[in-house]
Amino acid sequence: MVGELFFDLQKAFDCVNHDILLSKMKFYGIRDIANKLMESYLRNRYQRVVINDDRLNKYYSELEQMHHGVPQGSVLRPLFFLPYINDLPKSVSDKSNPILFADDTSFIITNYNKGEFKHNIYDIFHEINKWFQSNLLSLNYGKTYLLQFVTKSNQEIEMHISLKNKKITTTQSIKFLGLTIDASVTRKYHIMELPSRLNKACFAIRSIRLFMSLDILRSTYFLYVCSVISYGIIFWGNSSYSGEGLAVAWEAGMTGTVFVNDCPTNKTGKGTPMLAGIKLHDKDNTSSAPFER
Repeated sequence: MVGELFFDLQKAFDCVNHDILLSKMKFYGIRDIANKLMESYLRNRYQRVVINDDRLNKYYSELEQMHHGVPQGSVLRPLFFLPYINDLPKSVSDKSNPILFADDTSFIITNYNKGEFKHNIYDIFHEINKWFQSNLLSLNYGKTYLLQFVTKSNQEIEMHISLKNKKITTTQSIKFLGLTIDASVTRKYHIMELPSRLNKACFAIRSIRLFMSLDILRSTYFLYVCSVISYGIIFWGNSSYSGEGLAVAWEAGMTGTVFVNDCPTNKTGKGTPMLAGIKLHDKDNTSSAPFER
């Protein structure tokens, strides 16, 4: 039996408690002057609410000092969250394999025994929720899911996980870190999303090709076509459904190339599978794209 719990936090970065964060930084070795520098960055920040009425009058609330959250727009915002959540996996490390990426948190649970499998999932869910409460973080129950991986021999087990009358949804597929994971691990749902995304990318190239330079068209192609095709190719490229996805990827690559080669500012001439002399599978010596033939 294999299952995975996907947790979602409500306003994770805004709920980081300054006292807890600084104490954890000190535990991890950020002490003395370095810790005081971090403290001066977080402390003595104030905020207030501004309301505009229909007559363009502004009303201000009293200034209140902030004790939670890291400044928005700062490159340190996700970095501060890492030491804050770093000790989370230790609370259930004996029963699961954690996967943490900033505030995207999931735990993989495996067990040959169905009874122990269900028991471990219940235990892990309650332990993780207890850790969140201890660190003043709130779980978003509506976006927290359980995904059970199934095979022909191992079917889904009926489970009902709830806490405080709030149920956790069991799902058949979920998007995690930009990849759509499904219960049967066929990658079918992820591949089914490729045509729509690539069609939008080709439409964007077609819409701007008459009044944009080759450099901009080339950047658009690699940004909206190449990135979509190559992302997670190790994950979905060997799927039994990948043939359809690769065909769409090849068509999108060729379509994007035709649009670029047909650009008025393009002096290369022929509509070959090249973008101003750059092959579809090559940009700045990056790895080959999946539609290379």
